[in-house]
Amino acid sequence: MNSFKVIECPRDAMQGLHGFIPTADKIRYLNALLRVGFDTLDFGSFVSPRAISQMRDTAEVLAGLDLTQTVTQLLAIVANVRGAEQAVSYPQIQYLGFPLSVSETFQLRNTNKTIDQAFAELQAIQDLCVATRKKLVVYLSMGFGNPYGDPYSPELIGQFTERLIKLGVTIIAPSDTVGSSTPDGIETLFGHLLEAFPSVEFGAHLHSRPDQVVDKVQAALRAGVRRIDGALLGLGGCPMAADDLTGNLPTEQVVDLLERAGVSLTIDQSRLAEALVLSAEILGPHQRKID
Repeated sequence: MNSFKVIECPRDAMQGLHGFIPTADKIRYLNALLRVGFDTLDFGSFVSPRAISQMRDTAEVLAGLDLTQTVTQLLAIVANVRGAEQAVSYPQIQYLGFPLSVSETFQLRNTNKTIDQAFAELQAIQDLCVATRKKLVVYLSMGFGNPYGDPYSPELIGQFTERLIKLGVTIIAPSDTVGSSTPDGIETLFGHLLEAFPSVEFGAHLHSRPDQVVDKVQAALRAGVRRIDGALLGLGGCPMAADDLTGNLPTEQVVDLLERAGVSLTIDQSRLAEALVLSAEILGPHQRKID
């Protein structure tokens, strides 16, 4: 197996932490991650500081990154056209990420927009990406079910995929917003999507309890997933989860599982170890979630 993309998500790890992480510390941490060999770094977001205060310094952080000796590309999350206009103005950024919920209830709660309104926003953002030679990554929030009783099925995710393809989107990542995914559900969903839409690059953005990580990653591999998100130490990821043990997939564990499965990666293990130390040093003291 080869050509596998590991996406490191420090933005997801940081955005829900308690207390503001100084800009200089963010820069030091991200520069260490850039030397590890990840395919992509989800490094920041251009959203309202009122919504996510932790990311209010994304532009300043970007200015401090050393991109001269890295193969890693940068992804920034945006929530509307205004944020996308900011993001595409930076030549250092290759990818824009947009969270689109397959649950109408969550879309309204999260963005005060309906799903149809979000699609209209997405069309404008995709047009911006095409004009500036960026790529849009759409994260399908509540991609493994929702707690509201809204409709959910692999077929529904397929219907969203069809609409996104019509917009020109080619990278789609079903996302486990509340930590409800199961190995069977992961394998069923991605098995369906990869067979039905072979031209789309599907990514897995999963959340997990520590004792479920191995089974979930192995399920994604069995389904044929070639792109997976994680965050060192499993930090962040699930502010709405039922327990505090649920978080992002620990990237260090994902890398180990992939290598044991024979997947060829570009990860520098010594740099990964250095980044793990920094993660514990810089992010560790802030781990308590915001109330």
